[in-house]
Amino acid sequence: MPIKNRFAEMLPEITEWRHDFHAHPELLFDTHRTSGIVAEKLRAFGCDEVVEGLGRTGVVGVIKGKIDTDGRVVGLRADMDALPIFEATGLAYASKAEGKMHACGHDGHTSMLLGAAKYLTETRAFNGTVVVIFQPAEEGGGGGREMVNDGLMERFGIQEVYGMHNWPGVPVGTFAIRSGPFFAAADNWTITVKGHGGHAAKPHETVDPTVTASHMVIALQSIASRNVDPTKQVVVSVTSFETESKAHNVIPSTVTLKGTVRTLDEDVRDLAERRLSEIANGTAEMMGATAEVDYLRNYPVMVNADAETEYAAAAARAVSGACDEAPLIMGGEDFAFLSNARPGAYILVGNGDTAPVHHPEYNFTDDAIPAGCSWWVEMAQSRMPLG
Repeated sequence: MPIKNRFAEMLPEITEWRHDFHAHPELLFDTHRTSGIVAEKLRAFGCDEVVEGLGRTGVVGVIKGKIDTDGRVVGLRADMDALPIFEATGLAYASKAEGKMHACGHDGHTSMLLGAAKYLTETRAFNGTVVVIFQPAEEGGGGGREMVNDGLMERFGIQEVYGMHNWPGVPVGTFAIRSGPFFAAADNWTITVKGHGGHAAKPHETVDPTVTASHMVIALQSIASRNVDPTKQVVVSVTSFETESKAHNVIPSTVTLKGTVRTLDEDVRDLAERRLSEIANGTAEMMGATAEVDYLRNYPVMVNADAETEYAAAAARAVSGACDEAPLIMGGEDFAFLSNARPGAYILVGNGDTAPVHHPEYNFTDDAIPAGCSWWVEMAQSRMPLG
């Protein structure tokens, strides 16, 4: 039976898993319920080995093929965590956890890889070993980094690794990928501006950190507009402006700015970090205030290896008949930690005409499940053919 036909049969079962995950979202590394269900199902499917607690709450399943003449080991990774968002979908299976929501489709990713794992354990129609990886804390926690640091690649002998993400606005079941830099490095920063507060009616007796910080917000935009080569990509966003006072008649002593920098080039990343610090300190000095800059290099650029990208695209063409060229994406993706550790590729699968990810009305499209599951299986079988 063709792979997609089998997953069309399995669709109600996999959809039921997905709806359960959606109704019970968990954040960052606190994926204990989800991880437990994943491990339980992998054991029930007949995985040769199931390991829990890797990278704190990650789960790994090992599936051996009918034969193993070449010793090839391929890793397939899905993420499990949700977002701190209040759901507004009105679904019958909407989040039961207030302020938590699967607004990025990780419930779908986890369910699709579970479906693929069930099929692979049933058929074992490959020559080598498949390692299915269920990762926590993709949404800013660096779960991929934690799993790699916990020995993921070495312990299971993974030689190459693949990931997949749904993509709203693209027809259901279609695929897109690109070689080289794909998702941006995602850095976070905090600037603490310190002045001298006082009565709002006597601003001349203060060093006003709100005015200083306001100048910084504007000046930081010059990094993209005047410091970086316009043919290269950079995003500098100020996302939070907080003062220590909520009163109408008080000039505070401290203002805290927070934001992010996104880049696709290490030289641009270095430049952006340096200029952010220079602008913050220079602006503060000009206004008679001081600035403390805390810059955190978080997710690295996610780069698709050339050969693995073609393998992934070929698997997509086998499933859907085509694979489009994906755009550069300035969002971060911590699959980068896995693809830095081993050659790999990351692909997009269409989610249809839905709300965008990270939106309170977003929902993963269940009709994408057969294509996604089929791609995982095709990826394993094409990289480790029986004959």
